[in-house]
Amino acid sequence: MLVSWWHLFLGAQSLYRHVLSMASVLQKLITPLWSGPLEPPRNKVTVVGVGQVGMACAVSVLLRELADELALVDVVEDKLKGEMMDLQHGSLFLKTPKIVSGKGVRQQEGESRLNLVQRNVNIFKHIIPQIVRYSPNCILIVVSNPVDVLTYVTWKLSGLPKHRVIGSGTNLDSARFRYLMAERLGIHPSSFNGWILGEHGDSSVPVWSGANVAGVSLQKLNPDIGKDTDRENWKETHKKVVDSAYEVIRLKGYTNWAIGLSVADLTESIMKNLNRVHPVSTMVKGMYGIGDEVYLSLPCVLNSAGVGSVVNMSLTGDEVSQLKKSADMLWHIQKDLKDL
Repeated sequence: MLVSWWHLFLGAQSLYRHVLSMASVLQKLITPLWSGPLEPPRNKVTVVGVGQVGMACAVSVLLRELADELALVDVVEDKLKGEMMDLQHGSLFLKTPKIVSGKGVRQQEGESRLNLVQRNVNIFKHIIPQIVRYSPNCILIVVSNPVDVLTYVTWKLSGLPKHRVIGSGTNLDSARFRYLMAERLGIHPSSFNGWILGEHGDSSVPVWSGANVAGVSLQKLNPDIGKDTDRENWKETHKKVVDSAYEVIRLKGYTNWAIGLSVADLTESIMKNLNRVHPVSTMVKGMYGIGDEVYLSLPCVLNSAGVGSVVNMSLTGDEVSQLKKSADMLWHIQKDLKDL
């Protein structure tokens, strides 16, 4: 009986060695304790379009560790696969465990943002319904120019509630404004409080009445600030904000890094439910006497719902008038759009 068990033991050992010799490196290395399905990513960010702006957004999101999964989508398959592989090869230096891609126009030198409308609307008609189909609970951040009109287009095409469709708006304009103003004042941009509202572009509205440093109103120090009668010509700063994108495009062919950082900043407020205030494009019908369905930038509280609320700024009569003018101009463009 002992001999029989001994032979059985030797036979089992031989069989184990044989199975082990046939096993892969992975099977030899890892002993699985769970083989069931894994939970889907809790925080997924999808970047549609892997051009200069899209990739700047993707890299900024990765570096700020905002997602469990980053997905890239584009119609140019080779470019898409190449960008995905390039990021995957840097996975050692990142903390986003999954980077994937799926098949799914940038502004030219001297071209107004508003001239981009018709070229982009037709593209959005193919993209937006597919996004909502596969991600019905998504929050959409529109970055393509003209961003305010295309955010309106996205809202119409998606069927999503207005608080879940957001335009990057004047978040970047305000960042440029704060940088330029702070440079002139000799302080850090985070220490200057200033807002650009309205359209992301030529008719944007600088809120001089709210510009302050540590609560000190610049308008109280200089009642003419931002006006043509201002001897210090602070109005020139806003002109530089409006012209800055065109200048960067003239110099390097496109803008990408600043908008990428800006979009990652908005994404962080949403993903982390931070309730931070950002000047982003939202549906403004019924606010400040605006009667049309237009998207313009106002100070919005961003959280996990998207736009949780809008801050009612105390604007001057002139600032409200400029905001209405901005709204009228955009409505004049988008009212004739077809198939929305």
